[in-house]
Amino acid sequence: MPLPNPQSKKIRLVCCEMLLRFIHFRATVAAAARHFSAEAAAQKAVGRGGATARTGVGGHAGRRLFSLVYAKRSAVIAIGKWKAEGHKVQKYQLNRIVRELRKLKRYKHALEVCEWMTQQQDIKLMQGDYAVHLDLIAKVRGLSSAEKFFEDLRDEMRGWQTCTALLHTYVNYKLIEKAEALMEKMSECSFLKNPLPYNHMLSLYVANGQLEKVPEVIKELKKNTSPDVVTYNLWLRACASQNDVETAKKVLVELKKAKVDPDWITYSTLTNLYIKNQLIENAASTLKEMEKRASRKNRLAYSSLLSLHTNMGDRDGVHRIWNKMKSCFRKMNDAEYTSMMSSLVKLEEIEEAQNLYSEWESVSGRSDPQVPNILLAAYINRNQMEEAENFHHHMVQNGFRPCYTTWELLTWGHLKSKQMDKVLDYFKKAISSVKKWNPDKILVREVFKNLEEKGIVEEAEEFLVMLQKAGHVSTEIYNSVLRTYKNAGKMPLIVAERMKKDNVDLDEETHRLLKATCSMCVSEVSSFVS
Repeated sequence: MPLPNPQSKKIRLVCCEMLLRFIHFRATVAAAARHFSAEAAAQKAVGRGGATARTGVGGHAGRRLFSLVYAKRSAVIAIGKWKAEGHKVQKYQLNRIVRELRKLKRYKHALEVCEWMTQQQDIKLMQGDYAVHLDLIAKVRGLSSAEKFFEDLRDEMRGWQTCTALLHTYVNYKLIEKAEALMEKMSECSFLKNPLPYNHMLSLYVANGQLEKVPEVIKELKKNTSPDVVTYNLWLRACASQNDVETAKKVLVELKKAKVDPDWITYSTLTNLYIKNQLIENAASTLKEMEKRASRKNRLAYSSLLSLHTNMGDRDGVHRIWNKMKSCFRKMNDAEYTSMMSSLVKLEEIEEAQNLYSEWESVSGRSDPQVPNILLAAYINRNQMEEAENFHHHMVQNGFRPCYTTWELLTWGHLKSKQMDKVLDYFKKAISSVKKWNPDKILVREVFKNLEEKGIVEEAEEFLVMLQKAGHVSTEIYNSVLRTYKNAGKMPLIVAERMKKDNVDLDEETHRLLKATCSMCVSEVSSFVS
């Protein structure tokens, strides 16, 4: 799409040059060679009633592309085979296929289709096509490649659509300065004639907690265009983050006055805010409006409805929504079972949650540990550790591979009952289940607190070794070990040397604890001290 000012090409070039001066880039990552074999996967996908069978997108060409289950298989080869068989490949079909692949998060294959289209002389691409292409490059190859792609576009293709796609990339990467600079350039080029770029900025500020910037963005938006439902929903999110009920009510009034149709997200945000402020009548009213807007097309709304009825303590409402979901959809997905199980657990309906879990286990055919973790957490929160252990063994016997959350839950459970041998065993399994452990400082502190109180030196040393292997040692942790020695009435060995080896500084408390323990009886050398 050309620049909106039609006076001359000169103005367009000036705007483009300003955009280019502002962008920095690295070389584009080269695409790897791909291999594929489609027919068996295609038949399997069609047999499952896959996306193409459901939507009819792109006919047999679409079916072949949707059958590329594995990322290494190439969409280009699939299209080439289709053409070689004498079939036509039309742009509108490919655009629809790209759209569906993006919905399915099959970004690599969608990008390959876009790249194939750019190489066809008989396919005329518009600015919107390049905007989609840029977005896919950002998702598959990263920011630098997306910036390079934008820089290499022809002048007439660097308009509001491709700029907005680049802005969206900056927002996804939370690059506030780059996003603000690009918005300024877009304003100079008269590219801000619809609410989408402003919505991207609102999303960035709300996510980043810069809520004070929201009113100014809304004000600027209204100067150039009109807010849409997404604008109002983001504005309401900002109100909810600030717990500002009065402003939220005014936003809803303005939305209706502007004759913008509120959607289920509008009423979900309001309901959450009203519940938080114990405005139950208001919450009940907005919840009814939200339910009216839940449909097969807006499937996510139902899980939100379950959560909101739960937060209101409405058992009947939860069961009614679940039954409605079952009548609307042939099969519930894992996320929906998770929502309903979470609701039942929060409402203290443990037996119903157990029955629902058994139902899920019989129909899912999957071994995602996140679903049973909900029931496991329920047992642990109710201090039913025997039931928790039995359920955990049941999970393993049924093919579930415990994840980090599973082991962490069991660690916390046994920590509550102060069974420190089991605490350390499950903690070790937790950190071994992930490539890189993101330290849970509260959990570490609580484990050491119990070890210090009991003066269990050997297990404190064992815990220290686990943390060393996980790359998480600090002055505070060594001080916890020293406090354990002090409470046990024992003198630790070569602690200062070990801290130096771990590049950990000694502070005042470290020196005080070393002085306090130096006259105590010498402890035996721990088997965990190398």
